[in-house]
Amino acid sequence: MSFDSYELSDRKKSILKAIVEAHIKLGEPVGSKYLMQEGNIPYSSATIRNEMAELESLGYLEQPHTSAGRIPSELGYRFYVDTLVSQYDNTTREAGELKKLLSVKQAEIDKILENATKVASAMTNYTALSLRPRPSSITIKRYEAVYLDPRSILIVMIASGSDSVKTRNIKLPFDVNEGLVRCLTEVLNICLTSISINEMNISVMVDMENYLETKSTEDKKLCAELVSIIVKSIYETMNELGSEIKFEGVNRLLDYPEYKNLDKLQKMISAIESKEDIIKAVSTIDQSDDETKIFIGSENMVKIMDDSTLIYKNLKLGGKTIGAIGIIGPCRMDYSKVLATIDRLSEEINNMSSLDALPETIFRNESEEK
Repeated sequence: MSFDSYELSDRKKSILKAIVEAHIKLGEPVGSKYLMQEGNIPYSSATIRNEMAELESLGYLEQPHTSAGRIPSELGYRFYVDTLVSQYDNTTREAGELKKLLSVKQAEIDKILENATKVASAMTNYTALSLRPRPSSITIKRYEAVYLDPRSILIVMIASGSDSVKTRNIKLPFDVNEGLVRCLTEVLNICLTSISINEMNISVMVDMENYLETKSTEDKKLCAELVSIIVKSIYETMNELGSEIKFEGVNRLLDYPEYKNLDKLQKMISAIESKEDIIKAVSTIDQSDDETKIFIGSENMVKIMDDSTLIYKNLKLGGKTIGAIGIIGPCRMDYSKVLATIDRLSEEINNMSSLDALPETIFRNESEEK
């Protein structure tokens, strides 16, 4: 999904901005009459209608019914977020809620994340989530590759410490046999056990390739390709292991007509309760990235969120990442307010103190693994 900001005139931009903000407020299609009366658009009704029709033809608007007004498309929301969204100023009450975060004991990272999630949900009236990052010391102590059929294998991984078991059903782009799968099990257990996610780099891959060279199998090249595919899946799984995600304000989904469909609501709640798909989605974001990430509609990795928006930002304390916070809501969410809330939360937390001066107990999950 892309756009060229130069293809829209200032008039089109102002009309698109007014439509997005009116739809966020009303939840209904927006017509030219409303824009003239309430949107402070200084153009005639005919001009507005023509511009709306052109915005629709360009893909920025949609018309749900023949005689109805327009609503923003995913492209329209993306253009608004990247180009048109206005700066939101926190109210005195909201600023006070944010300040309450400073009253918690600074050593209690979990408490900071819990409070941040509650504040974010209460201030935005959307569902909030927080993610505690995985302990970097987690490793896999045993692997088992199970042959299912020529194009499918099951990878079983037993993690260190807690002995938690993760499985991945992997579809392959080429045929394999049981001998190759046995070879894979051997390679993984020789080369990838007791390796943390931070140690999974190119040198590990070279070691695996060198080990494969010692094998007499005629399918060494195919096994090397298989290993490359499996290592990517193992990396993703280790990224999820140890991550702890919490939600606040799930009931707020009911406040929006986008979630009134019972079947869709049940699937969304199921995704939230199972957590795995959402953890997998947010775990792909670089923990060192300071930018606020915005996933609109089909940009989300979780299919059931294809008409929702996820806004997500890593949280730092004294410059070090302690977790992340996110907001889930309809595509027509109040982006200005949500972005301001998340940015302000991030700023307040980062200014609390330096982690270097805090007790080691804040990393209790990691210390338990060591």
